[in-house]
This record gives sequence, C-alpha cells and structure tokens, in this order.
Amino acid sequence: MKKQWLLAGMMLLTSVCMAQKKPNIVFIMADDLGLGDLGCYGQQKIKTPHIDKLAAQGMKFNSFYCGTSVCAPSRSSLLTGQHTGHTYVRGNKEIQPEGQEPLGDSVQTFAQLLQQAGYTTGAFGKWGLGMVGTSGAPDRKGFDKFFGYNCQRQSHRYYPTHLWNNDQKVMLDGNDLAHKVTYAPELIQQQALAFIDENKDKPFFLYIPTVLPHAELAGPDDQFYKMYENAFEEKPHKGADYGPNASIGGYQSVEKPRATFAAMVSRMDAQVGEVVARLEKYGLLENTIIIFTSDNGPHREGGADPAFFNSSAGLRGVKRDLYEGGVRTSFIVQWKGIVKAGSTSKFIGAFWDVLPTLTQITQAPRARYTDGISFLPTLLGKGAQKQHDYLYWEFHEDGGRQAVRAGKWKAVRQKVKTDPNGPIELYDLAKDPEEKHNIAAENPSIVKLMDQRMKESHVESPIFPLIGAGK
Repeated sequence: MKKQWLLAGMMLLTSVCMAQKKPNIVFIMADDLGLGDLGCYGQQKIKTPHIDKLAAQGMKFNSFYCGTSVCAPSRSSLLTGQHTGHTYVRGNKEIQPEGQEPLGDSVQTFAQLLQQAGYTTGAFGKWGLGMVGTSGAPDRKGFDKFFGYNCQRQSHRYYPTHLWNNDQKVMLDGNDLAHKVTYAPELIQQQALAFIDENKDKPFFLYIPTVLPHAELAGPDDQFYKMYENAFEEKPHKGADYGPNASIGGYQSVEKPRATFAAMVSRMDAQVGEVVARLEKYGLLENTIIIFTSDNGPHREGGADPAFFNSSAGLRGVKRDLYEGGVRTSFIVQWKGIVKAGSTSKFIGAFWDVLPTLTQITQAPRARYTDGISFLPTLLGKGAQKQHDYLYWEFHEDGGRQAVRAGKWKAVRQKVKTDPNGPIELYDLAKDPEEKHNIAAENPSIVKLMDQRMKESHVESPIFPLIGAGK
C-alpha cells in the first residue's frame, strides 16, 4: 500500500512540475470571517465579488475546518501542520507589555520549509505567535519580511499607535483612542502589494493574515461604508469596554454597526481583488496558487451581528464554539490551468493539511512531523485522495472543550478542565448539519470511540494545560 501511495504521489508531482515551475503562493486569511459572510457561500446582504470570482475560477471546499475557534492556536495549527492536541500554541496567552506566548525554538513552520526550497517569504497583517526578539517572532519562523500587528491585542484597533516592520516599531503619528488618522489595514495592504512588486521575478510566498473584519467595528467614511450606510435597519449598539484590555483594544461605539461590518467585509474583498490585479499586471496568475480562508467562525464582539448576516451559514455556533459554526471555514483555491474552474470539493480537511500540501507542490523539505495529509490529488482532480480517519480540536477558554469529526459523526465535550471524562454530545451531520439533536444516548458505541479519539489526540502541554487543569 505504501508503494502505491508513493507512486501516486510521484505521478501527481510530475504532472504539476511539467505544467509549473516553482509556483508562487498567496495565502490570504481573514480574521473572524464567518463561513456565510461570502457570496459564494450564500451571503445575501454583503457584496464580495472578488472572492466570489476566486471561487468561480477555482475550487471551493465545503467541508474545510480551521485550526480551532480562536485566533492564536488556529494560526499555530496552520503554520505548524498540527492539530490543537499537538501544536505548540493552544490558546491566546498574553505576554506583557505586548505580544502572545511565542512559538518555541524547536517549532517548525511551513514558511521555514518554503524558505529552504528557495522561496522569498513575507507576512502582512496580524501575527500573534511571538513578540519581536522572541523565539516566535516572524523572522525566526520563516518570514523574510513582516509588516503589521505583532500583537493580536493591539490588532483590536484599526487606528493603532504603531505597527511593526520586521523588528522596527513604526509609529503612526496622530492615532490614539480618540483620533483616527491612519487606517492600518490600508497601510498593511500597500506593503503587501509592494512585496509582489519587489519579488515578481522569483518564487515567493505571500501570507496575508488580514485583521479584517475582526472587531472593533471601524473604518473610514469611504465608498465601502456609503454602499451600506442606509441599507439596513440598525440594531442599537452602546459600544463599551469588551474585556480587560480595553485601554489598548476597547471597541468603540459606532452609530451603524451593521453597515460598518458590511463595509469591512467588502473592503477586505476589494483588497483581495487588488492582490489578484497586481499578480495579473505581472503575468503571474498562471503560476500562482491563491488560497483564501478565515481563522475561525464569526465574532459577536463590538456590536457585530452574525445572526442578522447569517454569518455561520445556518450552522450552530460562532467564534469560541467547537460546533460547526465556530470551526468550519471558507476555503478557496485558485490555480489557473491546474485546478478546475468552478469546481467544489467535499474533502473533509483542516488547516493542518496545508503544510503537507504546499511542501509537496513546491518539493520543499518534508516536515519533521505533521497531523495533516496532502490534498493535492483533490486539487488536481486525479489520483487517489487519502482521507482523514477523523479531525480533532481543542479550545482552552470557558472551561475547555474538545471536539472530533469522523465522517458524518461530530462529538463535542464541554468543561474539560473540570471534568475530562464528562458527557459527550454526539451529532449526525448528514442528517443534522445544524447540530440540533444530541443522539449520544442512542449511540453508546460511537460515543465510546469518540472518547478514545479525544484521549489519543491530546498530548498535555505544560504551557497550555487542559485535562484536569481546573482541579
């Protein structure tokens, strides 16, 4: 069987190499964008023509999942190719005065592997995996160039006091809690486009973890806001202090939160269009893989209204939930001439599959370890696609949660920190995609199997303890 898989992989790789030489990679990841916030996934109220066009010209995945339902561990899962029972960062652990728990020295990212394969690498947006000068800083985890927010707490504000250019602090004069002068997403976008300009003649990996449309709700009074200014009946929003870091990232009151949110999504969509246009300008589209996704489900902070926009696409849950609405994400791949235009995939995959897929495509060195499998056969529409036995997630806030998806079955366990052997909820996604009917009592053998999979998937972390951590 191993020889068959190896032969199939070699044939797939040969077919790619015949058509392409070192394809560029552009990976765009939205922040807190729900599965249903895009037109191509059913959104009716917000216009996203550029991302919809990516789907029309590429492959749209309907059963793809993020690393988990909150920022830092989801990004750690993506970059390391490991699910949250194994990846180094498993929660949003703050480090003062600025930053989060850094990825360890020994942690390997696929950006580092791409560097070894001859790629110039750049990241533009939000990092959140280690402050400048630490083992988890972008320049120590595979990026030649970083520009944006190092700290996700700082990224709560769209008019911040500063950003980071590699290890240099860039002060944004005039911005403070009361004044809005420089809109950071636009400044970051210009740096991302400049990266394409500077590296158009050599293989590059462009990672754009945009902060849009993460709370706070904020943006300039421009064409995007005017598009929606009077489009919706507005829900009153008081605005306020949303958590302990309000002095840095407290969300400000906005008069029309629904219009503001819609404008932020459309602005992000337009920025995707600008990236595609820049690639097209240099004739790079035929040799560039463009991937679009989101780091987790939709948020409710700062006046956001995911119910009004159907941001979870009818699925149960939002950000921080391990139900489908918290972890199932948009995932679109455009690769002109290689990936069939207008295609869809039922492949059940997750962020930890990105690493083995991209390293196979680019012939980069293999990772020391990954929980992922390459979905290159799915992209090419040829060869045998290996499938996951199951997918696993952890969430370390609100008492801790675990979840498993195996085929049609979805299992969720709550309050793991106080009761690691607590009851498991079980859902049949084929019959009940909205996870309304807990059928654990009728399926004890499946529940037992899911319990085993939760136990075998979790390796305890001294930095992010989960099992029995609340005792």
